[in-house]
Amino acid sequence: MVERKKQMARDKVSQLVNWGHWFAFFNGFLAMIVGARYLSSVGYPESLIGWSYLAISTISHFSFLAFIVYVVFLFPATLLLPYSKILRGYGALIATLGLCVLLYDTLVYDDYGIHLSPFAFDLAWTDLNAILGSTSYIATPIAIILIELTAANFIWKRVTKIEKKQLGNKAIAIIGVCFIASHLVHIWADASDVTQITRFDDTYPLSYPATARSFMESHGIEGASISSKSYQTKARKLSYPIAPLQCQAQEQLNVLIISIDGLRADMVNAQTMPFMTQYQQNNKQFTEHFSGGNQFESGMFTLLYGLQGNYSDRKEFFHTPPVMTQVLAQQGYQQAIFLPQENADTFAHKDIFYGVEVHTSQSDEGSAKTDIQSINKFTEWQSKQDSHWFSLVNLTATKHYDTPVGFLGIETIKPHIDIKPAQKVLYNQYRQSLFFIDQQLAKLLSDVDDQTVVIITGTHGQVFSSNPTEVNQNLSPGNVKVPFVMHLPNTAADTVKYRTSNYGVVPTIMGQVLHCTNPVTDYSSGYSLLEPNEQSWIYIGNSRTFAIYQENEITVLDRHGKYRIYDINYDKRLKRKMSAPELIQVMREGRRLYNQ
Repeated sequence: MVERKKQMARDKVSQLVNWGHWFAFFNGFLAMIVGARYLSSVGYPESLIGWSYLAISTISHFSFLAFIVYVVFLFPATLLLPYSKILRGYGALIATLGLCVLLYDTLVYDDYGIHLSPFAFDLAWTDLNAILGSTSYIATPIAIILIELTAANFIWKRVTKIEKKQLGNKAIAIIGVCFIASHLVHIWADASDVTQITRFDDTYPLSYPATARSFMESHGIEGASISSKSYQTKARKLSYPIAPLQCQAQEQLNVLIISIDGLRADMVNAQTMPFMTQYQQNNKQFTEHFSGGNQFESGMFTLLYGLQGNYSDRKEFFHTPPVMTQVLAQQGYQQAIFLPQENADTFAHKDIFYGVEVHTSQSDEGSAKTDIQSINKFTEWQSKQDSHWFSLVNLTATKHYDTPVGFLGIETIKPHIDIKPAQKVLYNQYRQSLFFIDQQLAKLLSDVDDQTVVIITGTHGQVFSSNPTEVNQNLSPGNVKVPFVMHLPNTAADTVKYRTSNYGVVPTIMGQVLHCTNPVTDYSSGYSLLEPNEQSWIYIGNSRTFAIYQENEITVLDRHGKYRIYDINYDKRLKRKMSAPELIQVMREGRRLYNQ
């Protein structure tokens, strides 16, 4: 009799476990329905291969999430409280909470572009009314729990019949095949740059698709030569510009932008850069100026688009040229950019230079020689122009601490900042590069007349390290605060002390040179450099890692919502919570062009 009771108890637990599996399977299906909201944020696939990958990825991912919830919450309860009524109610409650969290995550992702995390939760809680939008989300949990209770009872009554049909093994096999296939397809897509697949990498929460590019390359397996351009798909509807531009140049001035990679604001002085120091004094110099990024890609993107660097990662902008160069072309400007080959390769298959002549330079003797080539090519090109023109010259010797062989530099000095002994060598070598670049600026501008609008700035700053990873992740003032000087014809010299950034270059040219009458918000995240603005923050970086520079603090965030707060000099980490109102503005601005 005792043995029979034990067997009955085991049978009951086994039946409850079977019920739990099918209940989890049902909730995986519901999670897929809720998860479809993520696609409205990033856009639907437009090809068979995209839909195929998304189908197998969705099935495997949400089934896996539902199974994890079952293992963590329901399976232990099945062993501790093997009572079907209690377990069905408990299971319905857990499933409802899980689906509500998933639904809330879709709302946060749609509004901010990130998934739930302590950072995102704090941000969203502050802005809860705007996110929820209506009272329908109060009734939704009630509707979900009614569905869950009905499903729990329905499955319990039929679990024995379902098991007799042996559908469980088939369901597991289908999910397993989808799981393995989705990762294998993603490995191929990552190695082959198939962006119609890899663009969904961060769409679902807790999604970590397998990659194997480095493994394949180390074994001599090359990714298929598939142009990302040929596989490009649309995501959300992009409104850039938001409204048609109304521009009419009254006086067609030539425009020259000189962007220097790795140009620190605190290193420009009469000893290291005598020409630029004098040039600043004779024109409009901006003493509190920031780049838009800490790397060439994000820095150049913000310079030409006037938009936050997180837009540069969006696939829509791969084939969307800057409105500024398009308006310049419409008004008959001849346009050309002069830059090193390695920087041009950064924007391969992207239309940031669409409609602009691209002149690349490359030298085996280093970036200093490459810069000399770029300047010579610009001088030759400019001498042949018989009408108004726009040009950008990108110099990189400072980024690489480079000078030509035999270059006579300046004496070494004690660093003005506290750095390690090994960094002191880089510090003084950097000064030699600045001295070299200063001479090249004097040569370049000697052939440019006074009626040309000239802008000299840094694409990004410089930190004294030979570790590329450290440099690319550093968002301190040394790596993002850059000099900025602008020569406007018939304008008196002036020193601007309010805070500005490279986001303001596009609005300034559009307003002062092209005389566009649209609100700046139609096409830019910045404001004209010639007047102060009320914006209390500056976004610097890309969607993977970025910093928010505020008046008294710097908040550094990553794509997973982890954040650290420093004082304004980046010297001390502060133990405080982020300023939610400013962060909400930042997140909204980063998605504003998709919400029109």
